[in-house]
Amino acid sequence: MATIFRDWTEGHSKGWGVEPLKISHNLHEHPLFSKEGLGELIQSYPIEHYSLIRTSSVGETKKVWRRGEVGDLTGHEVIEKIAAGGLWLQLRELKSVDRRYDDLLQEIYAEARERVPGFDSFGHEMGILISSPHAKAHYHADLPGQALWQIAGSKRVYLYPAEEPYLPQPELEKIALTGLEVGLRYEPEFDRQALVFDLKPGEMLTWELNAPHRVENHGELSISMTTEHWTDEIRRSQMLTVANGILRQHFGIVPKRRALHGPAFWAKASLQAGWRRSPWFKRERRKMLPVDFRLGRGANNPIVDIPAYVVR
Repeated sequence: MATIFRDWTEGHSKGWGVEPLKISHNLHEHPLFSKEGLGELIQSYPIEHYSLIRTSSVGETKKVWRRGEVGDLTGHEVIEKIAAGGLWLQLRELKSVDRRYDDLLQEIYAEARERVPGFDSFGHEMGILISSPHAKAHYHADLPGQALWQIAGSKRVYLYPAEEPYLPQPELEKIALTGLEVGLRYEPEFDRQALVFDLKPGEMLTWELNAPHRVENHGELSISMTTEHWTDEIRRSQMLTVANGILRQHFGIVPKRRALHGPAFWAKASLQAGWRRSPWFKRERRKMLPVDFRLGRGANNPIVDIPAYVVR
């Protein structure tokens, strides 16, 4: 039987979801991830499901983070612009845009379920990241279980402990409340505790829940895929984090308990469920990065400023 993972070991089964793991895969050979296939995908991708980011590169001290649109460029032209530098394209919610990627996503998690005893996940999502040589993703943390799959090019991933001071609890709560994963405070001395992984095509990396990380591309166009999932434990952790954020930010109460079971947990679960139905939730989620540029055709004007607007 054909498999997606390669060279799987018993250590991978034991460490899945609780420690950083680098595992081989064959998705870099899949036709869905060829440049031809990706060019066709980009050309018809709805703007509400993609983020085109102008970002700083390795060596730049000033943090740049602007959102744009692809304009009237073809998918292949968009890839060429990204290869020229300074850009990052994230294609989100692939499974709802193209059914073929959803079929592949289900194959991935079906195989993981077979290989990892007790791994029962849901809420699977998939995204594609196409980024420029030397582009970097700033220090951030994700809420669901995560994996990063390298398809083309190479990159360096820095993983940090999911604990103070690398992940202050108030900052994780803010991410849970707003849905904005960037904004964590990063200090260069954090690197002393970082685990560093170089990913090349045919390798994927997964790590413990909420572990902060940052990414630096090497000197070529990078194409990666991200997958995310939820389990009952991850879902409970998210509910608790949201409730603690509500208590801290809206009521000035410093939460102390992080139990995932018992009466205290269910009280917080009810609190966060009510908040999601409140005007507070809508106000927090309105804080979205506006689109303020589009890609230009000329080599001398790759970025064209436009009046800012927000994509809902």
